[in-house]
Amino acid sequence: MVELDLIADYGCHIGEGPIWHPDEQRLYWVDIHNGRLFRYDPKANDHEQCHETTAIGGITIQADGSLLLFEDRGTVEVWHDGTTETVIEEIPQEIDSRFNDVIADPKGRVFCGTMPTTDHGGRLYRLDPDGTYTHLEDGLAIPNGMGFTPDLEQFYFTESEAHCIYRYDYSEETGALSDRKLFLRSADEPGIPDGMTVDSEGYLWSARWDGGYLARYDPTGREERRIEFPARKVSSVAFGGEGYDEAYVTTALGPGGTKEIEGEGAGALYRIEPAVSGTPEFRSRIGL
Repeated sequence: MVELDLIADYGCHIGEGPIWHPDEQRLYWVDIHNGRLFRYDPKANDHEQCHETTAIGGITIQADGSLLLFEDRGTVEVWHDGTTETVIEEIPQEIDSRFNDVIADPKGRVFCGTMPTTDHGGRLYRLDPDGTYTHLEDGLAIPNGMGFTPDLEQFYFTESEAHCIYRYDYSEETGALSDRKLFLRSADEPGIPDGMTVDSEGYLWSARWDGGYLARYDPTGREERRIEFPARKVSSVAFGGEGYDEAYVTTALGPGGTKEIEGEGAGALYRIEPAVSGTPEFRSRIGL
């Protein structure tokens, strides 16, 4: 049994995007629809809301230590100690949408998904350091969690409402994705795959929205363990701590949800010690 340590409960409609900032030794996470940014300092055992805007779908840490916020309408902003600077004002194709999940690669690019609307499916983009973006995938049923294999030769990508996690060939040199293959189809399991990360052993951790658990899969797609939470909507996971031997897990109430329906832990941030470590996230270099 893994002990669940409740860190903070802000009643997040969609708690998401946890990421460990090694320079600050703090964890950041967001409440997507409410546009709230939070941070937690484990040494001080202190947490706070540190920013608010219209929506924040995901975060990366820039090479200079600032945060890159991926918002609605295709807007991307740099945030540093309460001040923001716009990097991308908007993406015309995403005026009616928002970013949903993002990840930086070893060269400082960012892969970023956007939500489907009534008029179009979700999309996957690659944002390059010079601020240009490339449209990679279209017609997606909610693009979500992403990660890299330890050898950096493959890239994982979650399509939530299709109940699928794919694995692409990935070129670190060019940022190209190719030869998509199905890694995991989870239609027979409770909930849908949401945020994810990859640990130092190359195992994939997938949060289960409406499933109430976090699952660990080996590189062949076999489920190795399952950790249940007192929340139906387990939304994402990230490793952190000095040795990256802790995992931080976000949950959600859902818009209009209540703890009576979604569980007493819905909308909270948890910490667990899974007896396996993660690795630092790559840093974005957008505009640097």
